[in-house]
Amino acid sequence: MDIKLKILDDRVRFRLPHHATDGSAAVDLLACIDTPVRIMPGESTMIATGLAMHIGDPAYAGMILPRSGLGAGRGIVLGNLVGLIDSDYQGEIMVSLWNRSNKPFVVEPFTRIAQMIIVPVVRVPWRVVYDFLPTGRGAGGFGSTGA
Repeated sequence: MDIKLKILDDRVRFRLPHHATDGSAAVDLLACIDTPVRIMPGESTMIATGLAMHIGDPAYAGMILPRSGLGAGRGIVLGNLVGLIDSDYQGEIMVSLWNRSNKPFVVEPFTRIAQMIIVPVVRVPWRVVYDFLPTGRGAGGFGSTGA
């Protein structure tokens, strides 16, 4: 698989996404900003990465996920909870950061703000039916399995 990466800001040229270890599923995305950005409690803001990508193959997509250390430790998660990069998108990768904590958070230039993973996409045909075969669960909602 060949994903094309475009450098939009030369400052990221030596900080390109990479797998930190052999077992890393995702790559880190960095804040490509000139000065620190303060995010107040309850606020969200878009942070640039200085990179654009083109996956090109509709059998794959990119998913932007929060960094566990920021989310669990600082209350900083993604404003859209999970970001999706479609295979035909070619614009800058932007990260929506949301401060769900009760303290201001400062994003410093070139700090790790999110992680991105490439995932397979399954395109399924949709078939309209008038009824379903019964199952043990049926139309039971949240918690209907006993959890």
